[in-house]
Amino acid sequence: MLYQIHEWQRSLLGPLSYFAEANARMLGASSNPFAQFPGIPRLAAGNELIYRLGKNYEKPEFGIHAATAHDHEIAVIERVAMAKPFCQLKRFKRFSDDLATIEKMKHDPIVLVVAPLSGHHATLLRDTVRTLLRDHKVYITDWVDARMVPADEGTFSLDDYVGYMEDFIRHIGAESLHVISVCQPTVPMLAAVSLMASRGEATPRSLTMMGGPIDARRSPTSVDNLATRQPLSWFKGNVIHTVPANYPGHGREVYPGFLQHAGFITMNPGRHVNSHWDFYQSLLRGDQEDAETHRKFYDEYNAVLDMPAAFYLDTIEKVFQDCLLPRGLWDVAGERVDPGAIRRSALLTIEGELDDISGLGQTEAAHDLCCNIPANRRAHQVIPGAGHYGIFSGRRWRETVYPQVRDFIRQFDQPVAAAKLVRGAGDAPVAA
Repeated sequence: MLYQIHEWQRSLLGPLSYFAEANARMLGASSNPFAQFPGIPRLAAGNELIYRLGKNYEKPEFGIHAATAHDHEIAVIERVAMAKPFCQLKRFKRFSDDLATIEKMKHDPIVLVVAPLSGHHATLLRDTVRTLLRDHKVYITDWVDARMVPADEGTFSLDDYVGYMEDFIRHIGAESLHVISVCQPTVPMLAAVSLMASRGEATPRSLTMMGGPIDARRSPTSVDNLATRQPLSWFKGNVIHTVPANYPGHGREVYPGFLQHAGFITMNPGRHVNSHWDFYQSLLRGDQEDAETHRKFYDEYNAVLDMPAAFYLDTIEKVFQDCLLPRGLWDVAGERVDPGAIRRSALLTIEGELDDISGLGQTEAAHDLCCNIPANRRAHQVIPGAGHYGIFSGRRWRETVYPQVRDFIRQFDQPVAAAKLVRGAGDAPVAA
């Protein structure tokens, strides 16, 4: 019922929002002879603020049509490499008319970026992808909004997520692949590779895990506390709702995006209020550069997707409440997840010093679990001054984190024979 009420509210606010947008455009147009009359700039700014507070935020585009690779401008085409009901595996195919650049790009490492299924769209990793395209062939998991998946496609659980990861790795080819998982998917990605290793399948050349809850018991944050403060029944009764009739996924149980968005806002409401006030002031000053920065950020931040209920509840229970992975008690489709089976993949873990979503030590825990990866093929980095988003987006990602990721991938971008896997002294990770 709550979801339906939200849809009624959205339907009522829609016309007001569009009317405010039209007013803002008309009053702020440079061709409008009345635009500079006293009070008109304030009226235009107020209308745009109303529009942005009330509008419906659709999934943004990646919008990566060009990039720089090997010091040359290249063209980029986004295409679907593999489609499944709840996710599309996308590749960013690079093109150039410079023969030397083409030859270099042919030998670049292949990277799969595993995006979170945790509220925001995979486009949140746009900066991650654009930066990786400099030196890599890049794939990414682009998760589908659960309300857009017809109910007859069935449910989607954490076990299904693991299965998707296995399918994507096999499709690309594990023998030449490097995997980068960001935040929440570090757990199912590690499970997928562990299961593949246990079966004797090929595993990726390297695994890079960034800011994820491998062991949520370490340095618990407000996110961890929220997941453990209430029993699973509370989450089932309070945050799980049914998709209404105006969507393809009508009847599907989900954790709605609008509730997740409300949770994001309440984590730091003052910052968002100040940000919108600054946006209003920027419009009054005519500072379009600052105003456009605000628009771009909130176009991404406010665009959220519905999560399948089974997946969300599994994550709460198995990852945060029972911590099955670090306790060695996680079974996926009847198979025990044993990270100790991984031997051939190199391992890099990255954490932000100021991460308030995945606390320090949670990602590093992967080294204790992957105990049979030789010490000289493992590394751990803590990025000074970085918060959660800073380790995969923004200036600190581009200038500090990315060079370390790039160099680690290059270091291990070759097949490794079993005879060469010699255990180092101890299990402690070494610096990259």
